[in-house]
Amino acid sequence: MPQYFGQLHTTEAPWSILGAVQAIQQNERHILLLCGDPCLIVSVLAPNLIRVRMAPSGEFLSRRSWAVALADEEWPTVPFEVRETAETIEIETEQLSIVVSRDPCRIQCFDSVGQPFAQDTDLGMGWRTGEVAGWKRIESDEHFYGFGEPTGLLDQRSKVKTNWASDAIDYGIMTDSMYQAIPFFIALRPGLGYGLFFNTTYWSRFDLGAQQPGVWQMETQGSELDYYIIYGPEPAKIIQTYTQLTGRMPLPPRWSLGYHQCRWSYESQDIVRKLADEFRQRRIPCDVIHLDIDYMNSYRVFTWSPKRFADPQKLIGNLKQDGFKVVTIVDPGVKYEPEADYKVFDEGLKNNYFIRKTNGQLFHGYVWPDKAVFPDYLRPEVRDWWGNWQKSLTDIGVAGIWNDMNEPALDDRPFGDPGDKISFPLDAPQGPIEEITTHKEVHNLYGLMMAQASYQGAKISRPTERSFILTRSGYAGIQRWSAIWTGDNQSLWEHLEMSIPMLCNLGLSGIPFVGSDIGGFAGNATAELYARWMQLGMLYPLMRGHSALTTAQHEPWVFGDRIEKICREYIELRYQLLPYIYTLFWLAATTGAPILRPLLYDFPNDPKTFSLADQVMLGPSLLAAPIYRPGVEHRAVYLPEGCWYDWWSGETFIGPIHILAYAPLEKMPLYVRAGSIIAIAPVMQYVDEHPINQMRLRIWKGVGEFTLYEDDGHTFEYKTGAFCTTTYHVYSEQQRTIVEIAAREGEFSPITRETIVELVGVGEQSFVDNGTAHRLEFST
Repeated sequence: MPQYFGQLHTTEAPWSILGAVQAIQQNERHILLLCGDPCLIVSVLAPNLIRVRMAPSGEFLSRRSWAVALADEEWPTVPFEVRETAETIEIETEQLSIVVSRDPCRIQCFDSVGQPFAQDTDLGMGWRTGEVAGWKRIESDEHFYGFGEPTGLLDQRSKVKTNWASDAIDYGIMTDSMYQAIPFFIALRPGLGYGLFFNTTYWSRFDLGAQQPGVWQMETQGSELDYYIIYGPEPAKIIQTYTQLTGRMPLPPRWSLGYHQCRWSYESQDIVRKLADEFRQRRIPCDVIHLDIDYMNSYRVFTWSPKRFADPQKLIGNLKQDGFKVVTIVDPGVKYEPEADYKVFDEGLKNNYFIRKTNGQLFHGYVWPDKAVFPDYLRPEVRDWWGNWQKSLTDIGVAGIWNDMNEPALDDRPFGDPGDKISFPLDAPQGPIEEITTHKEVHNLYGLMMAQASYQGAKISRPTERSFILTRSGYAGIQRWSAIWTGDNQSLWEHLEMSIPMLCNLGLSGIPFVGSDIGGFAGNATAELYARWMQLGMLYPLMRGHSALTTAQHEPWVFGDRIEKICREYIELRYQLLPYIYTLFWLAATTGAPILRPLLYDFPNDPKTFSLADQVMLGPSLLAAPIYRPGVEHRAVYLPEGCWYDWWSGETFIGPIHILAYAPLEKMPLYVRAGSIIAIAPVMQYVDEHPINQMRLRIWKGVGEFTLYEDDGHTFEYKTGAFCTTTYHVYSEQQRTIVEIAAREGEFSPITRETIVELVGVGEQSFVDNGTAHRLEFST
């Protein structure tokens, strides 16, 4: 059930429906349609992007500071034609046309060959007290993806998806509201796709044919219907435009792509030190150790326990010498201590930074430190203040901030007592004076704004080093500030399986840097489950193991020698693949492309991929078919059109084809597309152990291209040109396979290294790579 604290529906009155167009006005960007008092604006922002706004009152809301990254006026003007007939107003760009019926006012979209999409139903658009809504047709072969992190299946058709950030503890396949509230989806059918961003921060909901087959509905408690339609026709183009609208991920530090180890909690500096020693002695690569809430002094944010972490600066310095970075959890709840000389509370109270009720009383709830108050991150000065407090962590060496409990999650009485989950009062005022609003409008933004405060604060306190930011809750555009993980999952086979569509839908929601807790957070993983999860987790953009208080330990060595060996080998494979993975992060940062993606992303015209939720692609080249059931050593695998190679054996398959893959516990089925070029680095115990002095290019026969991206991996100098790219081509010429390596481009210069070019199944050649062009031939 969705968690919504307050009055959800005040009325079930009939909808008032948008009537006939009575007049139109046009300028270089917008077409205004007057329908009596209500009015409608259709804005053409790009050849494949339109914005539709309907104001029942006839007055449109002003732009908010938290709105999309690119305002209407910031898009370059694009040419479009407007043609009027007695029945319609037609708006045409070079990629799509929008047909508006005059009586009643209804919108239909068409691609260049006349295929309809995003068509209003007879209801069209409507409003009633406290709500606005829109209704559109579902085509017979249409499927729906995105929506943030929906549980259950990949395709959300016939589901109801509620956008209301919630502490989704113990979530399962039927859970609706989740930690992330992302009102965006992609609709896909063979040959055509579009995206829709519902531009509302209020409670909103999509009904994707659950109540009325053939009709999907969007509904919000805002006063204006506001949405963007993005024509594809393929997912890649849709996401590229959507992330142009809402923002893209900055390049994270390269070390954050390594393996992360976490537990609630490694409760003392001695235990953390021992943990780090275990990784290095056992030769299991690891870059990051996370500290959960018990590092703090009685759960006061921005403090350290004087007993358990008596010298955190020394600990972090010692860990740094051994190649470990430290990430600390930071929750929004500030312990209420008016007479305890707790500076975070004192400053926040003095400057009126905490959320208050409408009567001016300080609002409080109960979280880990018991009675707590909460900053209003909607206000820029509060974000600055919060970000500045992070210096107390970063100044002693903390390299990343992990935001938790920021939906927000709180109770009405101390934790441990029987009580109810609550949220801030919906009428609580929030935001700066010039755009003051209520929590009802900005509840979904709380995690987003906390993440923004964390990212911007870290950039100030660590001005020359990229920081890692992680959040549990967010809204559309969260990718600009933070990585995310899927919250408190469980040590269940069902949750291992469910992580695939959840992470894929996050990628299709414009959020590339995502992960799920490997092994499961709540409960005890079996040895088999842990091994299988580590195999899949090797592909997660964020590869983090995590476990909860009172559960069994979940480190790679606790399950015995066999499981430890499996974990070591897959973590090592992750580190070998880092040049390829880091390039995928660069593509995500520049185009929005998901790193981990469902097969439909690369094969959008193959209907067999539309509901395929138990296979996944890492970038365009690697296809994995993980095992997600106990005792299973064989599974069916679908390989789409083209030639595919088994990663382990080199066996060749011509798709589209279903095969039966053999998968003993030591093996996750993994396949490579023909023509793929994957850069492989030597195994290191941590990302920056030493410069990459040898690069192996694994190439599979076929026709293909790959551009390798490189920079220093930790500063912001890449933003001013300190990066380089190297483009590789492979193709066949008579009985030979040709590999062409273009001259390196860019201002960054890696060290001179040996490059080994391996044509899989044929042979290898090597040369000293100083950035010049090379042409290699293999007799095949």
